[in-house]
Amino acid sequence: MREQVTAARRVVVKVGSSSLTTAAGGLDPVRLDALVDALAAARARGAEVVLVSSGAIAAGLAPLGLRRRPHQLALQQAAASVGQGLLVRHYTEALARHGVVAGQVLLTVDDVVRRAHYRNAHQALDQLLSLGVLPVVNENDTVATSEIRFGDNDRLAALTAHLVHADLLVLLSDVDGLYDGDPAREGTRLVPRVGGPAELEALDIGTTGSAGVGTGGMTTKVEAARIATGAGIPVVLTSAARAAEALAGEEVGTVFDPTGRRRPTRLLWLRHATEPLGVLHLDAGAVRAVVERRASLLPAGVTGASGSFEAGDPVDLAGPDGVPVARGLVAYDAADLPDLLGRSTGDIAAERGAGWERELVHRDDLALLRDH
Repeated sequence: MREQVTAARRVVVKVGSSSLTTAAGGLDPVRLDALVDALAAARARGAEVVLVSSGAIAAGLAPLGLRRRPHQLALQQAAASVGQGLLVRHYTEALARHGVVAGQVLLTVDDVVRRAHYRNAHQALDQLLSLGVLPVVNENDTVATSEIRFGDNDRLAALTAHLVHADLLVLLSDVDGLYDGDPAREGTRLVPRVGGPAELEALDIGTTGSAGVGTGGMTTKVEAARIATGAGIPVVLTSAARAAEALAGEEVGTVFDPTGRRRPTRLLWLRHATEPLGVLHLDAGAVRAVVERRASLLPAGVTGASGSFEAGDPVDLAGPDGVPVARGLVAYDAADLPDLLGRSTGDIAAERGAGWERELVHRDDLALLRDH
């Protein structure tokens, strides 16, 4: 038995679209009920469970007469709008048979990157768990824009595991674990345990995984495992058909051992879930201040800026070589920056007033892109 599984008191489980739907694209009640049975059994053993579930867009295809997942953003949003209600209704009814209440939680990146929004999301999920509710989390695909294009739910699940301070992340897919090559090729073997990044580098991960109704393949699952394990959360990757065994701690699928320590969760969202809307170009001194001293970024250390962004948007911070070293939420609009760069905050305040005497990117809103 896997002790890190059986000892986990708070577990995040992610299931992909292909594990919940029929070949025609509609929800498969048999598969969904089997998953719910496994989740209920884990709760009966004393674990709190959060489910990150794909399937809203897939569930909305058939009612809208769509034969496959559309490429157009507006059609994806329409399918998500129709399908999300169907998906949650199925979960609500299936969980009710076990005496468990389901709660829907729809997130966008903005909900957890900005400080006040992050606190609200954390408190809402924590309160649901304390009330005995099983939260069903999904990206808010009906209103998401850039997020819906990036957004396989593997990464969302890894970040949600941080958001709720989980002890374990279980990734369920249509393959039964990580292989040392393409599972379709003869001679490839299941990898039962991954101890760290070096072991991953030696493997041919490929693109094996969901196609048609889902967005994630094996690469996205490994990236999710990197995010979670890099901050102290073990990960189990296996097929949805083996969910009950995995959650019971049996030796199925692949387990990824933790490789790092827990860290500020909101900054993980900033680092891994946002797309930068611009770049601030730093001199060497500013790079040292940000990377080595974890200092806020001041206008004096910035030599240039590119992109179109407003105050509060994510931007990359790049060194003199053009390589981004950090990402942060900028405190000024792009249009304001040309007159501020290279100047001290005191000079700016003397010219424009005390309200302008502030950091360009505050250290509390800044995440390093490489571990130091």
